[in-house]
Amino acid sequence: MTPPAATTRVLVVDDDPGVRYTLREILTSEGLAVEEAADGAEALARFEANPAPLVLTDLRMPRMDGMELLRRLVARAPAPRVVLVTAHGSERQAVEAMKAGAFDYFRKPFDTDELLAVVRRALETVRLAHENERLAGELALARTMVFASEAMRRLAVLVARVAPRDVTVLLTGESGTGKERVAEAIVLASARADRPFVRFNCAALPAELAEAELFGHAKGAFTGAARARPGLFREADGGTLLLDEVGELAPPAQAKLLRVLQEGEVRPVGEERARIVDVRVVAATHRDLAEEVRAGRFREDLLYRLDVVKLRIPPLRERPEDVPVLARHFLDRFSRRFGVAPLRVPDALFDRLAAHAWPGNVRELENAIEGLVALSPAEGLDLSLLPGAGATAAEGPPLPLKERVQAYERGLVVEALRAARGNRTEAARRLGVSRVTLHDKLRRYGLAGAEGEESDEGPAER
Repeated sequence: MTPPAATTRVLVVDDDPGVRYTLREILTSEGLAVEEAADGAEALARFEANPAPLVLTDLRMPRMDGMELLRRLVARAPAPRVVLVTAHGSERQAVEAMKAGAFDYFRKPFDTDELLAVVRRALETVRLAHENERLAGELALARTMVFASEAMRRLAVLVARVAPRDVTVLLTGESGTGKERVAEAIVLASARADRPFVRFNCAALPAELAEAELFGHAKGAFTGAARARPGLFREADGGTLLLDEVGELAPPAQAKLLRVLQEGEVRPVGEERARIVDVRVVAATHRDLAEEVRAGRFREDLLYRLDVVKLRIPPLRERPEDVPVLARHFLDRFSRRFGVAPLRVPDALFDRLAAHAWPGNVRELENAIEGLVALSPAEGLDLSLLPGAGATAAEGPPLPLKERVQAYERGLVVEALRAARGNRTEAARRLGVSRVTLHDKLRRYGLAGAEGEESDEGPAER
């Protein structure tokens, strides 16, 4: 038996040193790492310090018996597989243990083949559970993000694990790493997926307006409040509210947010009556909130309420394997958006991308590829357009300004036509030009026979 490295540790629990010795010899001969404990209390302490995927435990022991240890272990997440070692005549207790969550049991004196058969089955279920969790996590996160790195695979497992559990999640990471996309993945994999998902950027409004926007306000509560508004928490009732840049909330709004998280109720500005809401909160920030607490800018009690589960999204420099797959994804997206044929991609592109630090993370990479596709000629990508890139003799000089502007304008025209589903009048309105001007641009850029085939009322029926 050669189990995966992640499932090779076994915790053996028995008050009889001879039994522990025998089990250790059998299991270590099979390539397993064995830890020992003389009773349930010692086993629990060892498990909490270093969890093992498989626990073999006797039933009758001092301080804490096998049944109590079983109950405490199966309450953990993820729970280990627990196998009971029973004395002859303890079948009734074994059945009770199975009902309480034990994986299996075997009797003393035990047969080596029987023991190993049980251990193999238990470790195989652990391996399959880990594999299923990994695949489920990658599937959940792949619905909103593109990645290939091990760092993001580990994050995906945590997303899959926390999404169905209705707890507050704090997403941390530098600007541009994709915190909002991770929040979307959590929502899509949660029990609230078909309920409202409301987003609010805490830095987008002044303090007074942010408070009214989040918690609602009565008519006339402040200057300009011509009518009452329910607020985003009530709009998200039954669903999820994403508080982006939560570290920017002003102190009064922080106090109100704490009340919502503690009591599940909001009090609109200018009203005396509180309203009950059922909202899962996902918060995101690029700031170190612990440092903000020390500086007196963020409430410590609110941090404790938000930081139930913390997920850190690694910056792009820590996952360079993701740069090529993200670049290909963005190249495909913007080629289709701007209506250009698949562009010839120079071999040097990915070398150039790998050489850049990407301090703006995925957002910077996305913007760089968008500009690269929009401004490059039809013959291929002009790498001099990349951030920090200068033209070399082998690549030739960069495009003149006039040709760059024309390439970008062509992309805007194609995007407007696609958004208008071929309706030229609507496309002209979106671009802020007349229909005559739009027709001139379609002819100039060779688009009259493509998007221009549609009628002014919309796409022709196929």
